[in-house]
Amino acid sequence: MGGVLRAEPVWVETFTGLRAEQFGRLLRAVRERGGEGCGWGRPWRLPLAERVLLVAVYYRTNLTMRQLAPLFGICPATVCRVIQRLGPLLALEPVRAPQEAVERLWIVDGTLIPVRNRQVGASSRNYRFSANVQVIIDADTKPVVAAARPAPGNRADAQVWRNSGLAWHRDGITVPGDGAYMNTGFVVPHRERPGRSLPAGEEEDHAEHRRVRSRVELAFARMKNYKILRDCRRCARA
Repeated sequence: MGGVLRAEPVWVETFTGLRAEQFGRLLRAVRERGGEGCGWGRPWRLPLAERVLLVAVYYRTNLTMRQLAPLFGICPATVCRVIQRLGPLLALEPVRAPQEAVERLWIVDGTLIPVRNRQVGASSRNYRFSANVQVIIDADTKPVVAAARPAPGNRADAQVWRNSGLAWHRDGITVPGDGAYMNTGFVVPHRERPGRSLPAGEEEDHAEHRRVRSRVELAFARMKNYKILRDCRRCARA
């Protein structure tokens, strides 16, 4: 039985949220990273474009492999193999800060990703087993610059950041963080004392800091359009 979804613009935009030219760039990147395979052995049932579409649909909709199989006319086992093979090739490569980027502004924050892997997740403040993922975004254009490996969701942001290995990304770049990042070298808001209001100058700084940091929350909201980040059924380290 043939599948329903094909790598056509109408299906790409509907099921992945990507425009046709964006999907084309993604396809080229996967091909350049070896997505076509080694050229020998049993051929794939689907062409590369439809395999990339399958992985993108999986991340965007969080459908199970058993649900995706009839949409592409293949078996669940093949869906699993496609995701395992191409999933890592869709990941963005880490961005190193160029020399002219020292005046740019990056923002760091942590977000909780619900996971079902109890080895990584922990009972968190969102009342679910979650992993804490530290993310750096560019404050001007809002793309994700880097993301750390997941850590248990009951750990403090400052502790997860220190163990994330992302510190080299921020060398020479101004990075604001919230109050959870005290003593980490980030620009954090003035500390409010119980029963004491901030002076006028510090209150203005506080408001500006909140306005800038709101951009990272918008970036998280866009990231979680990919529903796999709302309930990750896979191994959280994958």
